[in-house]
Amino acid sequence: MKPVRMRGRLLLSMKATVYHGARDVRLENVPDPSIKEPLDAIVRVVRAAICGSDLWFYRGVTEWTPGDRTGHEFVGVVEEVGAGVRSLKPGDYVIAPFVSSDGTCEYCHRGLQTSCVHMSNFGDDANGGQAEFVRVPYADGTLVKMADGMASDPQKLAASAALTDVMATGHHGVVTAGAQRGGTVVVVGDGAVGLCGILSAARVIGAEHVIAVGHNDARLALAREFGATHTFNSHTEGAGAEIFELTRGGSLTVVEAVGNQESMDLAIEVARPGGIVSFVGVPHNVKQVPLRPLFLKNVSLHGALAPARAYIDTLMAHVMDGSIDPSRVFDLRLPLEAVAQGYQAMDERRAIKVLLEVGA
Repeated sequence: MKPVRMRGRLLLSMKATVYHGARDVRLENVPDPSIKEPLDAIVRVVRAAICGSDLWFYRGVTEWTPGDRTGHEFVGVVEEVGAGVRSLKPGDYVIAPFVSSDGTCEYCHRGLQTSCVHMSNFGDDANGGQAEFVRVPYADGTLVKMADGMASDPQKLAASAALTDVMATGHHGVVTAGAQRGGTVVVVGDGAVGLCGILSAARVIGAEHVIAVGHNDARLALAREFGATHTFNSHTEGAGAEIFELTRGGSLTVVEAVGNQESMDLAIEVARPGGIVSFVGVPHNVKQVPLRPLFLKNVSLHGALAPARAYIDTLMAHVMDGSIDPSRVFDLRLPLEAVAQGYQAMDERRAIKVLLEVGA
């Protein structure tokens, strides 16, 4: 491979995480990315994350091809830009939403960047985010510059990695469920997305009653620290009935943040007539949506795939003023070299979410 010079360093290969099969991911030496199109940028990754949705291919629930690159959550430094990039330059610290988008199409203008006509997923085209470098297509439309001082503050830098996906996704669930200041929000799910939904409902929206539903005591304790006013164990018999009673007939605003049948059923059970259930958990284990209860209660089903790019600037302002700190969902921090251990920890539910520290 022809050497690529980036900011004074001569690079021939980099390290990236590669999928080889169920429960088999490996950090390997691979060719460096290079500019392919005028709107590309090359980003040197400083922080990356392992997502709960990464566990679907890790566990063999979804089929990937051996050799695929992994990871869609990363932040870093622009190293090189294509001739057509206008808003970014080498040295800019940036946040990458979990998909790329051109910023110019109908859907981008509507704030639906995940439906962009040129949308692509990181992990496609040998371009995963759990790596030292990433090629970002449509850099102007995709990447968001970090606020001044964010990259130099370790806590806020970690928080920026949450903005790439889980914080934006939790917020999307709360927003599309119609949450309002002073209202009631029920969030079903105590993973990173659910916890970030709690944080959004309590600290960004300003709901008065925020009800967290999960089955891990430590995570429900963190939900309370994030602003939950009530917590319920979803494995307790009659939990749905208790929530229904507490809310005096159900909540108008419910977020389903897991993606399995039980959580979807519970979310619909605790919804108030005329309310909204927003589903932002990837629905791999939802076999059927219980339409009859939705029909009888006039409950709407909203969601789903969060346009993170639409929310990052707003959420970043909340991080910078200290009103939210989503970095706390990262309860395990590892070097990139230990990425396989990170997957294992999340698979075994020993970690809520893993932050990979790649560089400075």
